[in-house]
Amino acid sequence: MITLGTALAFAGAAVAAGFAGVGSAMGVGIAGQAGAGVVSEDPEKFGNVLVLQALPGTQGIYGLLIAFIIVLNLGVIDGSVKDLTTDQGIALFFAGLPMAIGGLMSGIYQGKVAASGIYLCAKRPEETGKGIILAAMVETYAVLSLLISFIMVNGVKL
Repeated sequence: MITLGTALAFAGAAVAAGFAGVGSAMGVGIAGQAGAGVVSEDPEKFGNVLVLQALPGTQGIYGLLIAFIIVLNLGVIDGSVKDLTTDQGIALFFAGLPMAIGGLMSGIYQGKVAASGIYLCAKRPEETGKGIILAAMVETYAVLSLLISFIMVNGVKL
């Protein structure tokens, strides 16, 4: 039987990966819908559209990274899961929240900006790079979320 602290730590990992993954899925979906419309009119633009559509997918990767770090710190890989105190579990749960919330929100909004970049690509293919830059600006906040979650996870003494 696992302790409440260990369960809370697992919940922190699940929240980080789950919420960031949902943000990525929504963002990639939003951009994909725009991309399908553009490619249906001009299949030659698929390469540019694909780059813009893929950008919101990184938040899910960042959330998964934080979840892996939490789970690895718990000893899951070698089969000896640590019994954490409630305080340690709460700390790891809260350490996953910046990535969860930052990944969810930035994934969705990056998808919206990427969709706008895809529309830009449709009308002015030579300006696709500007659409990529605009979408990449939203990525900054996902990276900041990743950084603070990483620092917080590593600050918990197990």
